[in-house]
Amino acid sequence: MPATALSTPASAAAPSFKAIRSARAFEEIAQQIRTELAEGRLKVGSRLPSERALSEQFGVSRNTLREALRSLEHAGLIRLQKGATGGAFISERSGEAISTGLMDMYHMGSIHPEQLTEARIWLESVMVREACKRATPEDIAALSANIEQTAQALEEGDFEARARRNLDFHRLLARATGNPIMVTVMDGLLDVLGEFVRKIGNVDNAFVLPSRRRFMKHFAARDAEAAVAEMEASLRRLQRGYLSRVEDRGAAPAAPKPKRRSAAAAAR
Repeated sequence: MPATALSTPASAAAPSFKAIRSARAFEEIAQQIRTELAEGRLKVGSRLPSERALSEQFGVSRNTLREALRSLEHAGLIRLQKGATGGAFISERSGEAISTGLMDMYHMGSIHPEQLTEARIWLESVMVREACKRATPEDIAALSANIEQTAQALEEGDFEARARRNLDFHRLLARATGNPIMVTVMDGLLDVLGEFVRKIGNVDNAFVLPSRRRFMKHFAARDAEAAVAEMEASLRRLQRGYLSRVEDRGAAPAAPKPKRRSAAAAAR
């Protein structure tokens, strides 16, 4: 079957899909759509043709087509909308795939608590240094307001609100870097951390708020090294509390230790 061009505005290049002959047709369909997006013939917000039109262009059944569309939806590249104005649209928030992937790894046991918390410490150090240089007065005000909201949740004994606002503080820091990659990665990591914290329950972290206030003095003064040192000290103390709670509850196995190489192997 020859390739059939999609109907698009005259100002845009028309994507062209080819008939599928592979045994795993849904994977090839997804790859062709990714290629059209990468080459600019499909853009964020673009609506794909109807299922009927696409199945004819690809030369596959609607069930095969739907499998391909679902895989793209799970990857965060498209959103499927129902109703008269529905259809398949190129997503504006494909970064959600990172969060979903990390959450799946956590639920399958591929990410251990020790690995989760240490990765957070590493990323936060980089993030704080950049945010310290780039934060606007609005960013600083939002971080300060978050601290007061967290203090209120603590006073009210609202664990869920306190945990959520504690994580939001780090999301605000990520946004202060002005880098969408850092925002996306931190959002994904913090989503998993939030799930982990809910699982192990309330951990004594009375030291966090005083530490945050010290951090903000350094941060507002643009003293990156002092801000990083304060944040790392707080996060490492939190990490010890989290891991001791995991050990007490037997909530998860410890992360596997890397194998040591023999002296002979190291010399090779």
